[in-house]
Amino acid sequence: MLLSLLKILFFFAVVLAIALGAMQLSETGQTLRLEYAGTEIALTPIKAIVALLVLMVLAWLVFKLLGLALAFIRFIAGDETAISRYFARSRERKGYDALGEGMLAVASGEGKLALAKAARAEKFLDRPHITDLLTAQAAEVAGDSARANATYRKLLEDERTRFVGIRGLMRQKLEEGDTRAAMLLAQKAYAIKPSHKEIQNTLLDLQTREHDWKGARAILKDKRRQGELPKDVALRRDAVLALQEASEVLAQGNSISAREAAISAAKASPDLIPASVLAARSYIAQKDPRNATRILEKTWSVRPHPDVAAAYAEIVPDETPNARLRRFEALLRKNPDHEESRLLKAELLLAAEDFPGARRALGDLAESHPTVRTLSIMAAVERGEGADDSVVRGWLARALTASRGPQWICDKCSNVMSNWAPVCDSCAGFDTLTWREPEEKGSAPAMPGAEMLPLLVGASGKGKAGTDGKASDSADVEAIATPEPAKKAARTEIADVAPGMVPREEDYVEVTEPATTVTAPEKDASGESPSEKSGTGARAGSGAVKADGPAPNGKATGEAEIIPVRPDVEPPEEAQQAVPASKR
Repeated sequence: MLLSLLKILFFFAVVLAIALGAMQLSETGQTLRLEYAGTEIALTPIKAIVALLVLMVLAWLVFKLLGLALAFIRFIAGDETAISRYFARSRERKGYDALGEGMLAVASGEGKLALAKAARAEKFLDRPHITDLLTAQAAEVAGDSARANATYRKLLEDERTRFVGIRGLMRQKLEEGDTRAAMLLAQKAYAIKPSHKEIQNTLLDLQTREHDWKGARAILKDKRRQGELPKDVALRRDAVLALQEASEVLAQGNSISAREAAISAAKASPDLIPASVLAARSYIAQKDPRNATRILEKTWSVRPHPDVAAAYAEIVPDETPNARLRRFEALLRKNPDHEESRLLKAELLLAAEDFPGARRALGDLAESHPTVRTLSIMAAVERGEGADDSVVRGWLARALTASRGPQWICDKCSNVMSNWAPVCDSCAGFDTLTWREPEEKGSAPAMPGAEMLPLLVGASGKGKAGTDGKASDSADVEAIATPEPAKKAARTEIADVAPGMVPREEDYVEVTEPATTVTAPEKDASGESPSEKSGTGARAGSGAVKADGPAPNGKATGEAEIIPVRPDVEPPEEAQQAVPASKR
C-alpha cells in the first residue's frame, strides 16, 4: 500500500517537473536559429525539443534498416541468420529437456530409460562433458559396467571432467574388490582435489587396508589442517598409524626407527596401550629401564591394562616374587583404586605366597564383579590357604560360566578380538577397538583360565621362579583349573545292548565318566535279594555288578564294578530263557 502511494507520488512529481520546465522554456522568449545554405530556421525551445525527439526516432529507424540490410547480405553469403538461430534454439531446448528427463530417470533407478534420454540429449546437444556424464551414470544404473567404464575413460580426456572420470573408475574398482587399483585412482583424484572429503576418507580407508601407514598419516595431517577432524581425534589416529608403522619397521629389523615411531605414538596418545608397550620394550632392548618404567607408569595412570603390567615385569625378568611385589608398588600407586590394580596386586601376593594379603587385595571383586580372572584368583587363594578341594572346585565351576572380563571389542560391530589391531577383522573399521567388557558373556575365543594369574612369571606350584617364566605358570594354571573328578576319571568298557541280551565284542564302548556308586539291594531273611530271587541277579544286560567287598582296583565297598559277560561263555540259564530263539 505504501509502495503504491510512493509510485503515484513519484509519477505526479515527474509530470509536474516536465510541465514546469515547459512553462519556463516558453516564458524565456529565446529561439533556436539554424541556418544552412541560405535557409534559416527559428525554433522555439518547445519546438527544438520536439525536433530532437523526432531526430532520435529517425536515427533509430535508420539503424534498424541498416541492420536488416546487413542481415540480408549475410543470408545471401550463407552465414548464421535468425532462421538458423531459431532452429538451433529448438534443438537446444529439446536436448536440455532430454537431459533433465535422463537425470530424473537416473535418480529414480530407471537405467534403460536414462540411457535412451542420454542418447537423445547427445544428439541434440553439443555438450559432451555433460551428456557423457549422464551416459556413464545411466550405464551404472542399468548394470552395464563395460559401457560405464568406457564412458568414464572418455571423460578423462577433458580437463573439466577428468576428476569425475577418475572418481567413477575408482568406484568401479571398489565394487570389483580391486583395492590396489582403487587406491591408485584415489591418489590421482586426491592430487586434483585435495580438499574433497569423500576422496580423503576413501583414500585413508584404502591406505589402512593396504598397510600404507606413511601415506595414511599424510592424509590425516591434511584433514586436520583443513578442519575435517578435531585435534584430539587426529592425534589419536595419528598415534595408531605411527604404532603400526613402527611395528612393520621393527619386523624389518630397523629397531631404531621403530623405537622412535613407538615413542612418538606413546607421547601423542598415552592411552594407546600397544604403543606404550612397544615403546617400553624398545627401551628394555636398549638397556634403558628408566624410560621404560616412566612410559608404563604414565600409561597405567591413564588406563591400566594387563599388557602394561606384563611389560613392566619384563624390565627385571629374573627377580624374586617379593622383590617384584616391592617394585610394582610404584606402578600400583599410579592408579590404586582401579580394578586392574587390585587384581594385579592380588596376583603378585599370590606369587609371594601371601594368600591372606591376596584375599584382602581382591576385596569383594569376586562377588561384585565376578569374572574368570577374579574367581580363578579366589580359587588359588583357597587352595593356598588349605581349603577343601570342594571349595576350590566351587570357585572354578563359577569361573567356567562367568564373564571373561574386559577384552578388545569393536565399537562398530561388537566383534571380539584377542589382540589389538588398528583395523577390525570383521567390519574393517579403523581405530574402533576398545578395551571393555562385552555385553554378552562367553563371546571371547580364549579358553577358560587363560587369563588367570598372568604375572606369575616363572612361578612354580610353590611360587619359585622357573627357567623361562611362562611354562611353569601354565602348569600352575592347569593344575588349579582342573577339577579333581576330571583327574581321577577312568576309561571303562561297557556293553551297549538291550536288557537281557548277550553282548558281543563289538557291543562294548568306552566311557570316561567315573564309575557310578550302586547301592546293594536289601536282602530278606533268606539272605537273597529280590533280584536274585527273580534270577536276573545284578545284571543289566551288560554284565554283573559287585556291590560288597573290596574292589580289585582299590575302590571302597559299595562302588560299582562292572563285570562284562563274554560271548564265548555259556550264559546263565535265566539269561537263555530271556534271549529269543532268533538271537541264539
